[in-house]
This record gives sequence, structure tokens and C-alpha cells, in this order.
Amino acid sequence: MTTDVRPFALHVPEAALDDLRERLRRTRWPEAETVARADGTPDWSQGPPLAYVRDLVDHWATAYDWRRVEAALNAHGQALTQVDGLDLHLLHVRSPRADARPLVITHGWPSSVLEPLAVMDALADPGDDDLPAFHVVAPSLPGFGFGGRPAATGWDVDRTADAWVELMARLGHDRFYAAGGDWGGRVTAALGHRHPDRVAGLHSFTPYVVEPEDRGGLTETEQRWVEATDTFRRTGGGYSLEQSTRPQTVAYLLTDSPVAQLTWVLDKLWAWTDHDGDLAAALTVDQVLDTVTLYWLSGTGGSSARFYAENFPPDNAGEVGVPSAATVFPADIEKVPRAWVERRFTDLRSFTRAERGGHFPMLEVPDTYVDALRHAFAAMPW
Repeated sequence: MTTDVRPFALHVPEAALDDLRERLRRTRWPEAETVARADGTPDWSQGPPLAYVRDLVDHWATAYDWRRVEAALNAHGQALTQVDGLDLHLLHVRSPRADARPLVITHGWPSSVLEPLAVMDALADPGDDDLPAFHVVAPSLPGFGFGGRPAATGWDVDRTADAWVELMARLGHDRFYAAGGDWGGRVTAALGHRHPDRVAGLHSFTPYVVEPEDRGGLTETEQRWVEATDTFRRTGGGYSLEQSTRPQTVAYLLTDSPVAQLTWVLDKLWAWTDHDGDLAAALTVDQVLDTVTLYWLSGTGGSSARFYAENFPPDNAGEVGVPSAATVFPADIEKVPRAWVERRFTDLRSFTRAERGGHFPMLEVPDTYVDALRHAFAAMPW
């Protein structure tokens, strides 16, 4: 086992891109959905509409530029380091500021380090000495991105949090802030629970908790949040059940068909972002394809799904006593009342509501997300 952090330059062989384009050209298409909206706009109630997907695939096969993404990753301290027998992939941007503090940002699913990549530069070098600066570390979750894929069970949230502590120490950061959402929110909470001596403070936009039996005392807004969360879990959680119980089945689909990988992710990008029926109001076409292409080229559709199996059912217990903050984004899928958050995150310094954004705020509203972190950590003196 090595403790080295090895610089990593990504260059996907052109043959892999040619293969992707050829597979896209040879797609075997299903029939169209059997629903339609009266105003003629796409109806997503059965999943991504056929006409929308065909247009997106045409762009993917003829005009999309992966090398742009590759260059951005290579320009942001891309590296590999082996922890507990697994190669972990990460980005690491050091701030030019002498007063900068270390910060680890953890992504979720269906996501990647492309999310923190969108905010790293602004956090590292805000261009204003009155704003805080951070040395930003963005690891890929185990089985995600261009690191190793676990060959055995055991890589759960707790083990990942422990690995992050080791990873940060190897980068010279024995104490740090932590942030994230989705699975990244769970890892961030585990860091605060398991390693309070190392975590100076944390921020989450998905502060998962054990929900109380008594749901009384909520505001009207919070009651709507809880009802919407119940609806999501009842009607929108099929992907989670499949990935947590049959990840190997999912692996065959997503590893063999780029359109399967595209639509598996696209369905969630559309459903979980802040827009009024037009995904372009939240994410550009290239942002969608950047995420999907990273999953395709890294071959991690199955191994990322397996992270669900490792953590099913999710553990939302474990008191977090380090200074904490939460931001609620209005189009997110599971919004939690402040009083519930305070029961788990017992030193909650800040609980704010953003005006826009959904489950992918680093991509949807990067300036808002950056401001949220700055506000949060300003209330958590080093």
C-alpha cells in the first residue's frame, strides 16, 4: 500500500470516443411515450420523452466536445491516492491566499466531481480579501469517476468518511471544513459525527435526519416540504430501490448502452432541478452531457449504483456536534424542517433558504452555493 498522492492526467483514448459515437448512431429506439400535454410541450410523466432524447443523442454524437471537460479536470489538481486498498480520485485546488482554510466537498448521485469543479475557483480565489478563501478538495465517491471500483463489499458512508480524513491528511490538511449534499451530505454528516476533532464545521443542503413520529408544530411551508418529500419517496424512489437491491442488473444496462446511461441520469436531472418544465432553465445541454459522458467513459454506472447497496437503508442517526449549517434549495426533493435538523445537528449555526435551485445547486446556481458556504463558515471561526 502506498500513501503517495499521485498527479493524474486524464486522456481518454480517441477510440473510446469513436466507440461512443458509433453506439449512439446504432441506438435501437423504443416507441414514444403514450402521454402528451395539451400545450404541446414534452410530457415527462413516463420518463424522458423520445423526441427530446433523440435530439440530445444527435448533439452528443455530432457536436459534443468531451476534450473541453477533460482539460478542465486536468487543470484542477487531479490526482489519485490509495486508501484502504482502493484508488481514490480527487481534485485539489490550493488557494493563493495565506489565510485560506481547507474544505472538502463531496458530491452525490447522479453526480461527480464536475459539481464541485463548478465552484472551486470562486471558493479558492474570491478576488476580494474580505471574503473567505479555501483550499478545495473534491474527491470522487468510491466507485465513481476515474478512481478505483471496489471489488468487495464494505465501502459504505462511514468508511468513506474515514478515508476522507486520511486523504485530507495526506494533502496536508489535518483540520478542515466539510460540505456536500445527497450522498455527499451523508458523508459530510459522518465526518462530523465520527471525526469531530478534525472537522471545524460543516455545511449540507441535504441534512438527513431520523424523522420524528410526531410531525406537529410545523409551519405551513414546512408542512408542504414534508408532504412533498412523502410524495417523492412514494412515486420517485424506484431508482433507489433498484440500485440498492439489484446493482449488478443496473450495471449491465448502463455499461453497455450510452442511451441507457443518459436516460437513467437525465430522468433525475429533469425531476430534481429548478425549472418550469424546461430543463434548459436549470442546466445546459452540455452540462447534462458532461455528467453522463463522465459516467460512460469511466464505466461507473454499476459501481456507483452499488454505493446504494452498501448503504441501504441509509443511516440518518448519529449526533453531529460540530458547528453546522444547512441551506434549503426550493426545488430539492427532500426538504427538512429546521427543528428536525437541530435534533441531529446540535450546534446548528445557520439554516437558510435559497431563492432558486434544486438538488444540484453547484451546477444550477453556483454563485448562490458559494455564497451559502461563505456565510456558513463565517459563523464557524477556525
